Amino acid sequence: MKYIKLGNSDLRVSRMCLGCMGFGDPKNGQHSWTLNEELSRTVIKYALEKGINFFDTAIGYQSGTSEQYVGRAVKDFSKRDDVVIATKFLPRTAEEINAGISGQKHIERQLNKSLENLGLDYVDLYIYHMWDYNTPVYDIMDGLNNTVKEGKVRYIGISNCFAYQLAKLNALAEKEGFAKFVSIQGHHNLIFREEEREMIKLCQEDNIAMTPYSALAGGRLSRLPGESTKRFKEDSYAKFKYDKTSDADGVIIKRVAELAQKHNTSMTVISLAWLLTKVTAPIVGATAVKQIDGINEAADFKLSDGEIVYLEECYVPHQLVGVMAQNTKAASNDKHVWSVGNQEI
Repeated sequence: MKYIKLGNSDLRVSRMCLGCMGFGDPKNGQHSWTLNEELSRTVIKYALEKGINFFDTAIGYQSGTSEQYVGRAVKDFSKRDDVVIATKFLPRTAEEINAGISGQKHIERQLNKSLENLGLDYVDLYIYHMWDYNTPVYDIMDGLNNTVKEGKVRYIGISNCFAYQLAKLNALAEKEGFAKFVSIQGHHNLIFREEEREMIKLCQEDNIAMTPYSALAGGRLSRLPGESTKRFKEDSYAKFKYDKTSDADGVIIKRVAELAQKHNTSMTVISLAWLLTKVTAPIVGATAVKQIDGINEAADFKLSDGEIVYLEECYVPHQLVGVMAQNTKAASNDKHVWSVGNQEI
């Protein structure tokens, strides 16, 4: 496994991050395909043995049980200083807003619960999971800065935002002396490349690490159609994101399979090797030990310039889906959150 510095932080992370949404009690969350604790521990232990030191979870994954499984496994199988743990917080709820819970207080409560779930005193990377249009941006940045000052968080990251939002938040942080975002976790893979419009350029110029999720498009970039897994069959959110563009995406998927056959390797290796030419550390989920081997192999695999062009040239623009589609609608009415007092930021 190779390692890299995470943006403007001092964190040294493996080129592959193990996404932990697939770990958690399947009876206690929104996904039926997740692994129980025993199976989760097996995958996490093997990932650690293979050199993966970067783990991404969230308080929203399976009602916090993903955090619990990850925390216990990491404690049993590694030293705390040898791993980088990232977790994420959710926007304020309507109940919290009605009760007058501020953005700062909300972040404090979410983080304390995540630390309890993980069994840790601090997290290495605390991520703003999705944009909260009902909370002033100053409150979000102030709340996150408080977590860093208290020593409960080493660095902060953001997920599911537009480039202009990330740029303005970091500008606000610089103006106020707050902690700045060192990473962005967006939706990016061979069949969904909309982050290349603006986000990649911003991150390159400001040395912000890109750690994209859905690196294998819910399994679509790791196997040919028909070679399905339990997750592939039951992951309704992934179907929502990709099924409408399956014809256009299928052309690229066939080329991934062609190159995999040419190099006597897996589609996973080809897909992730391409992504590594664009980003810092893809977040890749694994629900079986054997999948870790493909993830690791990709870190050392090199595509030729011609092969990269071959994989990219058939791409057609995609509409935003999921959380970012919701962001598009909300952003059109985004009039008040960029004000701090009477001053526009």
